Amino acid sequence: MSATLRVVVVGAGIVGAAIARALAREGCAVTVVDRGPAAGGTSAGGEGNLLVSDKEPGAELRLAQRSLASWLRIEDELRDELPEGFPGLELERKGGLVVATTEAGAAALEGFADAQRAAGVRAEPVDDARVRELEPDLTPHRTAAVLYLEDMQVQPVIATEALLAAARRHGALVRPGVEVTGPVLGRGGLVGVDTTDGVLLADAVVLAAGPWSGAVAERLGVVLPVAPRRGTVLVTSRMPRRVGHKVYDADYVGAVGSGAADLQVSSVVESTAAGTVLIGSSRERRGFDERIEARVLAALAAKALLLFPFLADVQVMRAYGGFRPFVPDHLPVIGPDHRLPGLWHATGHEGAGIGLSLATAEILRDQVLHGEDPSAAEFRLDRPTLLPHLGRAA
Repeated sequence: MSATLRVVVVGAGIVGAAIARALAREGCAVTVVDRGPAAGGTSAGGEGNLLVSDKEPGAELRLAQRSLASWLRIEDELRDELPEGFPGLELERKGGLVVATTEAGAAALEGFADAQRAAGVRAEPVDDARVRELEPDLTPHRTAAVLYLEDMQVQPVIATEALLAAARRHGALVRPGVEVTGPVLGRGGLVGVDTTDGVLLADAVVLAAGPWSGAVAERLGVVLPVAPRRGTVLVTSRMPRRVGHKVYDADYVGAVGSGAADLQVSSVVESTAAGTVLIGSSRERRGFDERIEARVLAALAAKALLLFPFLADVQVMRAYGGFRPFVPDHLPVIGPDHRLPGLWHATGHEGAGIGLSLATAEILRDQVLHGEDPSAAEFRLDRPTLLPHLGRAA
């Protein structure tokens, strides 16, 4: 393909932003469209997790390990690409601490960590004395703890804005408030999109609209099994830092991997660079229902107190929610759509989109420009675990 390849990226969240930057750096003519503002959807509702600790050995963990390596390079790269004085990413290499509070939970956590270590993850069991050193305010009622040194956190909106700014510096156009309304077909495939601001012709259309990807795909004439999965986060008032790491209970991994539609709640507690404490996490499949509900907030608070009892005396400043892009087999879709040449997908990361965005962009870039990437096969749309769902929405 030529260096003047025209690419339309649908979605100005962090995945779309990373793809736009990756392709624009290679000389592609990139246009990013989003019906709302940049970073106005799932990326704005996330905690900014860059994690390996919650991923079992397999394709998603390999993607996370690749992406974390890219996150370690991105600050230096953006420093070269953006004007002096552009805000930093608030990237914290804080590490994660996973805690079990029951004997059964301890056995499960230790077995999970053993498997991760075999896959190259730095997962270190820590004794009581070390836990007290790491998190002095953590509950004493615990049965096991594992420290994950590679886990990090980034401010997701700032990171998205930085990636989009870098894409612009490489010539990309970012057009918020432009919604895709239908396909432009020709030459046996997709040759552009019709939008609320006219037709955009393209050699490749990349669908990176997070939980809204299924609806956009339907407008383009294909079924994509991506559905919204609701999450809610509590935010405390600012305080001196009393939570040093991302701390979560061992049940969190099970909640992440569950496909259940009903409410799933586990304890995830972490401080931000601004001094607030974020309390999550919940998962529930209920469409695009945006209500903040007392039953969810109460469940989040109760779970958090099991890990950090001092939070009972802390004021909650606000709560917010968002939608994760859920895919039935819990793996993102990255690559071409075999049913509609010209259409590409980069979506379905559920709650891991921030962390996986950079590696997703690399895989998609290499496929679009060079036709292949060593990791691409694991995330293709026509993989066996997703094929049964291509005839219906998730």
